[in-house]
Amino acid sequence: MRGRAGNSVEAEMAGAEGEDSLYPIAVLIDELRNEDVQLRLNSIKKLSTIALALGVERTRTELIPFLTDTIYDEDEVLLALAEQLGNFTMLVGGPEYVHCLLPPLESLATVEETVVRDKAVESLRKISQEHSPVDLEVHFEPLVKRLASGDWFTSRTSACGLFSVCYPRVSNTVKAEIRQHFRTLCSDETPMVRRAAASKLGEFAKVLELDYVKSDIIPLFTALASDEQDSVRLLAVEACVSIATLLPQEDLETLVMSTLRQAAEDKSWRVRYMVADKFSELQKAVGPEITKNDLVPAFQNLLKDCEAEVRAAAANKVKEFCENLPEDSRETLIMSHVLPCVKCPEVRLNIISNLDCVNEVIGIRQLSQSLLPAIVELAEDAKWRVRLAIIEYMPLLAGQLGVEFFDEKLNSLCMAWLVDHVYAIREAATCNLMKLVEKFGAEWAQNTIVPKVLGMSNDPNYLHRMTTLFCIKALSEACGQEITTKHMLPVVLKMSNDQVANVRFNVAKCLQKIGPVIDSNALQAEVKPVLEKLATDQDMDVKYFAQEAISVLALA
Repeated sequence: MRGRAGNSVEAEMAGAEGEDSLYPIAVLIDELRNEDVQLRLNSIKKLSTIALALGVERTRTELIPFLTDTIYDEDEVLLALAEQLGNFTMLVGGPEYVHCLLPPLESLATVEETVVRDKAVESLRKISQEHSPVDLEVHFEPLVKRLASGDWFTSRTSACGLFSVCYPRVSNTVKAEIRQHFRTLCSDETPMVRRAAASKLGEFAKVLELDYVKSDIIPLFTALASDEQDSVRLLAVEACVSIATLLPQEDLETLVMSTLRQAAEDKSWRVRYMVADKFSELQKAVGPEITKNDLVPAFQNLLKDCEAEVRAAAANKVKEFCENLPEDSRETLIMSHVLPCVKCPEVRLNIISNLDCVNEVIGIRQLSQSLLPAIVELAEDAKWRVRLAIIEYMPLLAGQLGVEFFDEKLNSLCMAWLVDHVYAIREAATCNLMKLVEKFGAEWAQNTIVPKVLGMSNDPNYLHRMTTLFCIKALSEACGQEITTKHMLPVVLKMSNDQVANVRFNVAKCLQKIGPVIDSNALQAEVKPVLEKLATDQDMDVKYFAQEAISVLALA
């Protein structure tokens, strides 16, 4: 940690120890040279204090050279230093002297640790804005060139992030040099450098003149999009969005679309995933006509992709994709191209979850006819998590499709879930019934749901008999006093004689829950005797829950 400038700063500080104002500075300088990493880190974080005490001139002539010489430290210390230097402009005397900060940041931009390099580049980008055009050409641009032609790939990757910030403010000659350096890095032999260049391609394109976008950026985009490394190709897809927004409509088809089509069918699923993930942005960038002719078929393929991750990414874009389709052909495109692709559970679930939006686009009649087979298939899917997901969307479906359609097509599914072999499904189905009753009303429940639920109380499988009790507990409040007392209560009381203890103690729990809803006369005359009888049951659990119900309902 020792350096040339460090000795001169230390020597002057030693003579200043008697002065109260400078004593802390000497301590901080010592800390910068201490063996303890934490002390050095703390010292770096307090750099502005040192700089303020030293004044702008000594900060420029002593502190900055000292820091430049100490750049071989722990990564966390270097990271803190890279961040601090980005805020140092005023501490070295303002924009006129900001170039003094370039040497330590240039060194930091070449270190091995990526986060340190990235932070150094971030700080360099920040202070580049504070350079005058002259200083930019005299001091900053040569730094970018040195990094771009450095021996180590680390410096070349850092250079990629600096081209776009200096390009707009330099002369045409220097601009030409910058473009040449960028071209060179796009075909660098090291994949990491090509990756860095690809990640900044869109950003660089935005600051270039349109002619150079066509003559320089497009060939680079085409080359990077067919790079041997999929990590480079997928970044080219990201750049495609920026490039497409810059080009006139008539140039898109010839300059961009063939490369984009190739990416949508790339052999690497990661590249196809990136196309799916950026699909809405691409759609907006290329406009309605190209969307109709090119993107709709590509989107179909992504929805049917062999990789689940790609299908899921495309499924997440269904809503936006449909909303952004040209109005005159929207309905036709959705009905003939999007909905037929609804084969994979994640795609179907995504369309169903966005049903209200899709419904606005194409109308409920056509939608229900297209989606119904998909809904039925999902409802009976072998994977219980898929069944669970469709149950959660049932109230949404009910609201969109209306009571008549629901009764005709979906009611039987809802009842079938109540006897599913997975408990989580039965539980969700019970909760679903309650939401449906809240949506369609007590009269609908009495005519449609309640008779079927009560019928399950005679089922030979005790788990199904217990589901009756769970449903009654869930529905009593929504159905109200009359239906609960007249229709549900007699069934619950009858089940108190069940042979299975689990059913009997659930009767006690059910009576405790529906007690506040039912008629007070029935509570005293019918519920109380049954609970008292259960309170003397031979089974401990039955006895416990019956006594708890008596206590909660104040029937003692």
